[in-house]
Amino acid sequence: MTRAAKWLAVAATVGMFIVLLMGATVTNTGSSEGCGKSWPLCHGEFIPEYAFETMVEYSHRLVTGVEGLLILGLSATAFPLRRRYPELKALIPLTLFTLVLQSGMGAWAVKYPQTPPVMASHFGISLVCFAAVFLVMRVLWETTPITPAATRSVPSGYRTLAWVTLVWAVVVAYIGAYMRHSGAELACHTWPLCNGSLIPDLSSPGVAVAWGHRLAAVIALALVASMQLWSRQFMTSRPDLYRTSVWASVFVIAQAAAGALVVVSRLSLESTLGHAALMALLFAALADGARRTLPQRR
Repeated sequence: MTRAAKWLAVAATVGMFIVLLMGATVTNTGSSEGCGKSWPLCHGEFIPEYAFETMVEYSHRLVTGVEGLLILGLSATAFPLRRRYPELKALIPLTLFTLVLQSGMGAWAVKYPQTPPVMASHFGISLVCFAAVFLVMRVLWETTPITPAATRSVPSGYRTLAWVTLVWAVVVAYIGAYMRHSGAELACHTWPLCNGSLIPDLSSPGVAVAWGHRLAAVIALALVASMQLWSRQFMTSRPDLYRTSVWASVFVIAQAAAGALVVVSRLSLESTLGHAALMALLFAALADGARRTLPQRR
């Protein structure tokens, strides 16, 4: 049972990452209506006629369906292990809930066109689902349990910082997704300044959203850097937290570079997908770091 759960967790994590990227591909290629208003079938058919937008949208649905089966299998094999891994008591229900919620929102968006705030929430829920599956995998594959003494070595202020940074990452992701769905990605058409100004004219809603996203990203960068610097002080007792903060620093810097490339390349598919992928990896790293600051009941 444990071995099956471990490998299903790996498969489900990879699968959820692919689902997230394919969802971003649907958005960035304008393929959200590739299957018309039909769901779960495509144009009322199980195998629709070929068209690029149809292929992109229907492939996303098929992969999401496979991912749903993987998560059901993972839940069936991992939840019985909750006595050995108490974190699974919260993570498995969270994974199931967010998967159903984001799938339902996707179907709702097909049947009834949604506003940018709703579509941005869809991306945020997908991030939480990916992070939850990733944490299930991390819990199952951990070989060195976190002892009570190791937990006590973490300052309470650092624990607060880790969770604040995680929540702030959700804010950054939401604003970015809102910007994408409202068509304001190039409202700030220069980088790093916005339209050549540190503080541009914010009378235009699109400019305000784009500039707000950049400001939120700078704050996220500062929060992650603070985590890395602070974790150096207790690196001997908690090297895992230091390693996690280093990975988060790598991802947040890479994501900033990808954001710049999105503007410079004028929304090339490669840059937009890279930006979404790095956001998912950053959020997973921050979620793992925040989890590790909590007392471990083993």
